[in-house]
Amino acid sequence: MSHIPVLLKESIDGLVIKKGGTYVDATTNRAGHSVEIAKLLGKKGTLICIDLDQTALASAKRKLKDIKNAPEIHFVHSNFRHIKEILRKFEINQIDGILADLGLSSQELDDSGRGFSFQKDEPLQMTFDAHPDEDTTTAYDIVNFWSESTIADILYGFADETYSRRIARAIVSHRENKTIKTTKELVDIIAGAVPAIYRHRRTHFATKTFQALRMAVNDELGSINDLIEALPEILKTEGRACFITFHSTEDRTVKQGLRAKLDVLTPITKKAIIPTDDEINLNPRARSAQLRIVERI
Repeated sequence: MSHIPVLLKESIDGLVIKKGGTYVDATTNRAGHSVEIAKLLGKKGTLICIDLDQTALASAKRKLKDIKNAPEIHFVHSNFRHIKEILRKFEINQIDGILADLGLSSQELDDSGRGFSFQKDEPLQMTFDAHPDEDTTTAYDIVNFWSESTIADILYGFADETYSRRIARAIVSHRENKTIKTTKELVDIIAGAVPAIYRHRRTHFATKTFQALRMAVNDELGSINDLIEALPEILKTEGRACFITFHSTEDRTVKQGLRAKLDVLTPITKKAIIPTDDEINLNPRARSAQLRIVERI
């Protein structure tokens, strides 16, 4: 399945792109949003495309090379939390806007082979970086070596998992006899830990555990906070930042982080912007998306 950019028109409109300006796509993926930003920037503009997935960046590069009157485009394999260092590298002091689409892409779920999906039997990795170094923490490390209490705290804190303690207890009990290596093994453990009624809900019973592990592996909330912390310094006056979130923990982090900066960042809309019914019908994965936009005072 190809990745369909969520809230595309709303986020591009929210950036109020200035021809010849400097913009950052903090989570470029396959360039769904970047293509539209590049079209509006023109030859004198600058676009910085950041992503932790080298495969996604390569795909974005191929898409963006066909744009007529394209801006200067830089592709950066990094985490957006390093935004200040990235801008320094290109001798850019401030930018006109930044977009962070914080969702997991369709390709990462369906094709990465890194264990993001509970519907496939894959190694328990869950790193956004396709080729992490040997010191990188993976989902395998967490379920096999972290303490029961820490695993339970992750499941509850990052995903509001009701049965966090039961699932953590089952994981630790299982690993005493056999190492947990694959997503299927983990799903089976979760299935055995939660009540039957929980296994037959509309939302898959492993959804929150997989979400929480992925967030822990990639320190997603820490990265979001680091980016928000940098906004007052990197945005020009009237520069804009757009955040697209996909679940309550992520959205809460963005909302609280931006609220703490109200002296320099003003919200553009009172409430988050959500997808239309038409978009949700076209792309069901958009149903939980929310867009928050702020402007540098």
